[in-house]
Amino acid sequence: MKIISSVLVLAMSMAMLACSTPSSDFGVYRQSDGTIGVHAPKSAKDTEAQAAAAEECKKLGKRSATIVETRKTVNDRFPMTYIFVCNTY
Repeated sequence: MKIISSVLVLAMSMAMLACSTPSSDFGVYRQSDGTIGVHAPKSAKDTEAQAAAAEECKKLGKRSATIVETRKTVNDRFPMTYIFVCNTY
């Protein structure tokens, strides 16, 4: 029974990983005011954009990212832009 549940958990993890948007599809940039901007592709979810911003914040020595603003753009490839602020907690 443990083997079956382990295999089921592994299969679900792989399925979720396969459905997520690759991090290379995000446009992550630092703004002059210290915030992090993320250009998200059409298929991206809000949580995936936050994960991309949190990764950039970790490069700056911060622990997490909190969303400040969401904007729609006219760009077909990146229809949403998210602005995040890095937190130390």
